[in-house]
Amino acid sequence: MNHLQTLTRYKAWADELFLSTVAQLPGKELIAPRPILFRSIVRTLHHSYAMDRVWQAHLLGEAHGYTTRNPEEHPAFEELRKNQLAMNAWYVGYADSLDIDQQEEMVDFEFIGGGNGSLSRNDILLHVVNHTTYHRGHVADMLYHLSVFPPTTDLPVFLREIANRT
Repeated sequence: MNHLQTLTRYKAWADELFLSTVAQLPGKELIAPRPILFRSIVRTLHHSYAMDRVWQAHLLGEAHGYTTRNPEEHPAFEELRKNQLAMNAWYVGYADSLDIDQQEEMVDFEFIGGGNGSLSRNDILLHVVNHTTYHRGHVADMLYHLSVFPPTTDLPVFLREIANRT
């Protein structure tokens, strides 16, 4: 496995574990107002999903339809969870499909907030994984305030787990 394959598989594993814990919360806790930018657990998770969709669209050279990084509307948690797991599977497959030259290809895009950008496919995938890790941390903090202990989703734990499978 190359590093992009490892990272996208790590993201899929960590999200699945993490979302399984979040799924145990009462619905009112998912949407309860919180003193953070995205204002709730579900909106924070939706932001991560929405930005995954934005970067997927950039990689595919298609429109994503988002006009903000912080959409007001979001699906119910179970739909969001299903969508996120499907998106993660797409990223795993996408990373598997790229050869070395394709990983370094530059992708031009427009930021939602305005302005043009250009990143390699490699850097986009690295950002997608890193971005989600960052926001899992936000949600983990909210969980701790609810006396819910999120699962350990550190990369070394994932690497140990996949090493033990072989």
